[in-house]
Amino acid sequence: MTVQEQFNLIAKEYDENRRKFIPCFDDYYISSTDFAAKSLRAKPNLIFDLGSGTGLLPSFWFKHFPGAKYVLVDLAEEMLAVAKKRFENLSNVEYKILDYSKEIPAGKPDLVISALSIHHLEHEVKKNLFKKIYDALDENGTFINYDQFCSEDLEMNKKIEEYWTEQIKSSGISEKEYERWQERKKLDRECSVRQETKWLRQAGFKRAECIYLNRKFAVILAGK
Repeated sequence: MTVQEQFNLIAKEYDENRRKFIPCFDDYYISSTDFAAKSLRAKPNLIFDLGSGTGLLPSFWFKHFPGAKYVLVDLAEEMLAVAKKRFENLSNVEYKILDYSKEIPAGKPDLVISALSIHHLEHEVKKNLFKKIYDALDENGTFINYDQFCSEDLEMNKKIEEYWTEQIKSSGISEKEYERWQERKKLDRECSVRQETKWLRQAGFKRAECIYLNRKFAVILAGK
């Protein structure tokens, strides 16, 4: 299956299962967002969320900047249908069904965010995307990527993968959900945190720092 097909399949259960797949959920999504929001140079007026899925990540940002305009971008129409229910009756949330690795919506966002999506891209596509994001951002704009990464040490990476798998298996997940996760993992094209921060600087970002790291999961903030 393609990425789009995989995520359309699980759209309705996606949010419910996030905590099972992300043992550090609260720190990863909530605490990291609280810190990142306080780290911005200015209050954002336009925010793009790439690979938005059900709109989980912007739901945490909305608490900090309810007056901003949000553009939620995803390939999977059924995932965005869940997002539309989440933000029902809000006029400042827009939805775009497109492949963000090829096209970013028009506009000059102050902030671009993404969660657990970019690691599906091949490395060269990641690099090209980072340049597109840099070019799209407003003069003092910021890009924040919440994603999963590999360790550069193969032995350590194996240990981390094993530990993560143990945590997921003990989370109460069903066998069907576990099998679907195993299928989705085949689509992963992870890089290390060091590699990504290097590519972001090569794309033009003046700063690119990891602001959160818990084994597989990290949040990288890059500013122009």
